[in-house]
Amino acid sequence: MNRSKPYCHAGRQQADRQTIPLRLCRNTAGCLPAVLFLLTGCAEEPRTAEVDPKPPQVREPVIEIVELEAEETAHDAEETRDNVSVNLLEGFEPSLWASEKLLGDPVALDVDDRGRVFVTQTTRHRRSEFDIRDRPDWRIPSLTWKTVEHRRAFLHEELAPERSNENQWLPDLNEDGSHDWRDLTVLQERVYRIEDTRGDGLADRSQVLYEGFNDETSDIAAGVLAYGDDGIYVTVAPDLWRLRDTTGDGWADEKQSLVHGFGVHVGYSGHGLSGPVVGPDGRIYWAIGDYGLNVETPEGVRLEFPNTGSIVRANPDGSDFEVFAYGLRNTHEFGFDKYGNLVSVDNDGDHGGEHERFVYLVDGSDSGWRINWQFGKYDDPANNDYKVWMDEELFRPRFDEQAAYILPPVAAFRSGPSGFAYNPGTAFTEEWRDHFFVTHFVGSPPQSRIVAFRLEEDGAGFELARQETLL
Repeated sequence: MNRSKPYCHAGRQQADRQTIPLRLCRNTAGCLPAVLFLLTGCAEEPRTAEVDPKPPQVREPVIEIVELEAEETAHDAEETRDNVSVNLLEGFEPSLWASEKLLGDPVALDVDDRGRVFVTQTTRHRRSEFDIRDRPDWRIPSLTWKTVEHRRAFLHEELAPERSNENQWLPDLNEDGSHDWRDLTVLQERVYRIEDTRGDGLADRSQVLYEGFNDETSDIAAGVLAYGDDGIYVTVAPDLWRLRDTTGDGWADEKQSLVHGFGVHVGYSGHGLSGPVVGPDGRIYWAIGDYGLNVETPEGVRLEFPNTGSIVRANPDGSDFEVFAYGLRNTHEFGFDKYGNLVSVDNDGDHGGEHERFVYLVDGSDSGWRINWQFGKYDDPANNDYKVWMDEELFRPRFDEQAAYILPPVAAFRSGPSGFAYNPGTAFTEEWRDHFFVTHFVGSPPQSRIVAFRLEEDGAGFELARQETLL
């Protein structure tokens, strides 16, 4: 890729930012309290899908608004500062921006050009979406699915009302006395708009922008992007959604599916749609984990990648959808450097001797991972002689005997990558120009951290240069 001129995000004004908002937890029980921090340095015509084609519950939107007085936000900030202990590199300090009074269980966030923060909240996690480790009897059927509709048909059969007695493990959320697939349509995801209306550096107002995404095949709301006048983009498998407030009352009264067909399988929870960002070409890029995709584009082209994770892109109206890179397990989030190079950290496959991987991805690349590398031969005593991912060492950086069809990782990396951000030089001090920041959630908040790193060119690729544990 041409590295002669740095690019600026289309529609983004970042020149005056000196802070980077960093998500400190992902959608996992046991995270830090539901608060938002700012990490501060010391200085310087679309395809229109049906809206909820089979809406399970129809109700008038309730526009929920929370507003806090200045004394209350100041007290919360001071109390948090006194009671939350973190170790930071010299020259940095964290400060509370929004307390749990203004948001629920946060998963993703984005900041618009006016400094407002959009946050997704999950209630469906592990209650109305599934982790295959909790349902091992679904593993083989799940691996046979090729489309989201195969998944839907399975849920309707496996969780049919007449099988309620067999499915007592499923909560009767709609309280109709039956434990069936209709209970998957009760819990709803939320999108909040949070803002500092007084300009004192503390958020004081929160409003629910939208509540829904509760089809029986819906995953969690794991990604959000505010993109100028185009609207708020939310990734909830099986769709990339666009929300718009056309009346000015703060509620998104227009909801549109721009691309449909993500989340073919049941896999490890948290491997759904996430990480939407604006690329150097002005297109929307986002990721799907190894739940896979099977998408028919607005132009009538079918793209089938049901057994692997991918990074995909489309125009802001959903047209010209493409798979940019595939063969990934769960990049969760990713970013571009100032020359438009796309980099991320991919989660490992949880095999002994394996590791997370720092990846530099190019158009059309295959990184080698398939969802079935997770299962089958790895724990079946009768069929356990050959482990493709491990025995072929597809997870390792390039070596002479490695298969040539994959784009191997640049280097091994640390566990639990979740959040990802790049500083082109408009935040912090000059020392942190051109650094990436990765949040690592490893199961417990005390052991989780934020790591900063920088890249150096190495031929046609990169090598990891400086690495620092920031928090």
